[in-house]
Amino acid sequence: MSLFVTFEGPEGCGKTTQMRLVAAYLQERGCDVLISREPGGTPIGDRVRAILLDPAHTEMLPPTEFLLFSAARAQHVGQVIHPHLMRGGVVLCDRYADSSLAYQGYGHRLDLAVLRTITCFATSGLTPDLTFYLDVPVKVGLQRKAGGAGDAWNRMERKEIAFHERVRAGYLAMAAQEPDRWVVVDATGDIRAVQAAIRRTIVAQQGWELKPEGGKTA
Repeated sequence: MSLFVTFEGPEGCGKTTQMRLVAAYLQERGCDVLISREPGGTPIGDRVRAILLDPAHTEMLPPTEFLLFSAARAQHVGQVIHPHLMRGGVVLCDRYADSSLAYQGYGHRLDLAVLRTITCFATSGLTPDLTFYLDVPVKVGLQRKAGGAGDAWNRMERKEIAFHERVRAGYLAMAAQEPDRWVVVDATGDIRAVQAAIRRTIVAQQGWELKPEGGKTA
C-alpha cells in the first residue's frame, strides 16, 4: 500500500518518539516503511538543516528561512518521498510542508497565499494522506525540552514565547480547515496513550483490525 503520513506539533510534543513507534507497529504488519524528517532527509537537505538550525545565524530573515526549508523539501520529495510512495511503500515524516506554514506563515506572519504557492511548486503538489498534530501547550512543550537530555536548543526553539504561541494557533487553524486530513491528538498524556490514539486512527483509515502490542489481532 502507498501511504504518506506526517507528524506535526510544537516543540516538545513528542512527535519523533510517536513516529518511530508507529513505524515499528506498521513494520510488524509487513508494511514497507520509510521514516524521514524535515528539514533534511537527504545529504543536501541535511546540509541545509545545519544552516537553518544553527543558533549562530541570528541574522537570518524569515523569507530566507522559508526558502531554505522549501529548497530542502524539494530535494526530499523528489529524491526520497515520491520514489518510495511510487513503489507502494509507507512514508512517515517528522515535519513536512505544514511546518513551514505554521512557523514562517503564522509564526513570522509571512503571506500564507505566497507560501502555499511556493510550497506547491517545491513539492509538486504532494500532500500527506494523514497528518497527526500532537498538541501540547507551548509552555509545557518548552519545559519538556528544557528538562530533556537531548541536544542544545536550536535556532527555531530559541524564539520567544509569543512566536511559539502563534505557531500553535496556526497549527490548530490548519487542522480545523482540513479535518479529513488532520488528526489532533492530545499529547499531554503518557506515551502509550498517545500512541494508542494514533494507531486507532491509522487502523480505522486502512480498514484493519486493531493489532495490540502482543502481536495478535484484537
